[in-house]
Amino acid sequence: MSHSDCVNSAKEHKEKPGKIVRRTSIGGQAVLEGVMMKGRRSLATAVRTEAGDITVEAKYIPDASRRNIFFRLPFVRGVVNLVTQLFMGVGVLMRSAEVFGDSAEPTKFDKWVGEKFKVNPMHILTAVSLVLGLALAVGLFVFLPNFLTGLIFEIPGTNDHPALLSLCEAAIMLVIFIGYILSITLMKDIRRVFMYHGAEHKVISCYEHGLDLTVENARTMRTEHSRCGTTFIFFVVAVSIIVFALVNWMLQEIGWTRFDSVVNALVRLAVKLLFLPVVAGISYELLKLLARSDCLLFRVLRAPGMLMQKLTTKQPTDDMLEVSITAFKTVLAMDEDDSLPESKFDTGVSAAKAREKLKETAPSAEESDIDWMLVEATGKKRGELPALKTLTKQQFETARKIAEKMSKGAPLQYALGNTEFFGIVLHVDESVLIPRPETEELAEKVIAEVKARGGGRVLDLCTGSGAIAVVVAKHTSARVTATDISPAACAVARNNAAARGVTVKVKEGDMFAPVEGETFDVIVSNPPYIPDADIAELEEKVREFEPLLALKGGEDGLDYYRIIAREAAGHLSPDGVLWLEFGVGQAEALKELFAGWDVEVYRDMQGVERMLRAVKKESVG
Repeated sequence: MSHSDCVNSAKEHKEKPGKIVRRTSIGGQAVLEGVMMKGRRSLATAVRTEAGDITVEAKYIPDASRRNIFFRLPFVRGVVNLVTQLFMGVGVLMRSAEVFGDSAEPTKFDKWVGEKFKVNPMHILTAVSLVLGLALAVGLFVFLPNFLTGLIFEIPGTNDHPALLSLCEAAIMLVIFIGYILSITLMKDIRRVFMYHGAEHKVISCYEHGLDLTVENARTMRTEHSRCGTTFIFFVVAVSIIVFALVNWMLQEIGWTRFDSVVNALVRLAVKLLFLPVVAGISYELLKLLARSDCLLFRVLRAPGMLMQKLTTKQPTDDMLEVSITAFKTVLAMDEDDSLPESKFDTGVSAAKAREKLKETAPSAEESDIDWMLVEATGKKRGELPALKTLTKQQFETARKIAEKMSKGAPLQYALGNTEFFGIVLHVDESVLIPRPETEELAEKVIAEVKARGGGRVLDLCTGSGAIAVVVAKHTSARVTATDISPAACAVARNNAAARGVTVKVKEGDMFAPVEGETFDVIVSNPPYIPDADIAELEEKVREFEPLLALKGGEDGLDYYRIIAREAAGHLSPDGVLWLEFGVGQAEALKELFAGWDVEVYRDMQGVERMLRAVKKESVG
């Protein structure tokens, strides 16, 4: 039977409006910005992320009905369930904090612990948190009441009857508990946890009343529930009055309270700690018993605990109810069908927080740099980023690693591992120069030249990343060859050509040596042109990261142009043309170098003389 069939069937058999028509073993716990629901053999935690989405972590757990018979005995099972719930609850609470909190890399210590002891450091942290929490609970609700009671009954004339001692301790314990709850309620996060606590109760009640699990139906339910842990705490206080009265009487009878006040208090404390499992076991059975019926007697006995729930539950919002319903439905489905898959939280990071963290990691990064980090990490287009609400943990880690590289001074393109050139994405690393916008203008003119010629053979000299060669091959029918002296650069150029699905013949060697005896219709080159003395004045990112081999052009920056002027004519077809990019202020010197050529100089978009077109004079016309 499907879940909807179960709900409809329960509605059809509902005897009286408002009465519980079906019982469920599913219970829950409020966590940070979410709810955990635990069924007979599954557990699911739903959490609302900062981006407003609901993410669910669900897993199967051992069926309690299959435990060793001893652990299922009345009173024993209460202690077992309490310990199990404590470990499970702390673990789930910490997991929810990971989703809603900050993402963080494991520390070196975390990694060392994991490798050394073959254990998840989070499991150790959960155990430590549980021990500290139990120590705090024992200190506040056992030691302190015991200590204060001892002080009170040391006053001359007081009656230290065991029952009075127990009543006094219970009253003090209750006052401390109420004061503790009221004080933590002042914290905004705790108030929201209490609201999720109310959402958990409402959804369970909605199901038990045979209603469809909708926000509208859950909204009408009470925030209190008979199986709540707050009611369990009240039962612990009530049962402890009787149990500890017997303990105090027993201690008096055997003469263990004939010491001074400090020793007496310590003796009572030690013995009471031994009897805490007894109190817990009895309280658990009482809680289960009184939750089985809504008869007048049971309602009266539950009333004080239900009243205490006013402190630990608050009216939830509709979106909190939606989270609680998601967790409940997940457990309901997994309890019915164990073939359903388990799931993990998608521990996302909001886009706004991701930007903040990336900026913290790489303070020198501009907003545009962060945009490109997010584009690389998410696969979105830059124009789609304003609509991006959240990043998955993996996406954020990808962006963070890029930011880390930039924090060490690497240019954005090296940190990304790619750059956009003439509308395509090219791989770049520190073995090649990052193609500049001015080179795109050169590539545009070369493409126009090749198209006007109807194709032909093209040589890209000093190709580097292969940027010019790849876009010419992509946008024309030319047969393209590329050369470079750097083996690493040639490898990058080959990879870029293959990635873009174009054919470029990449040859390794110095200048024209790899194409000895070959001629081309168009030769294009963006060779090194920075004078050696100017290298020290370059921007640090360029000087420290980009390959000096691709920057240094000799004493005046013209060494490679002299080689081209001397050898290019021997590699050009009769009507071949040469295109060059050059540095600021080098135009006149190049005109002199190519005095035997028909030369045209072009300015870039900034109005700077940047490109040269040269044809042997005898070839003109």
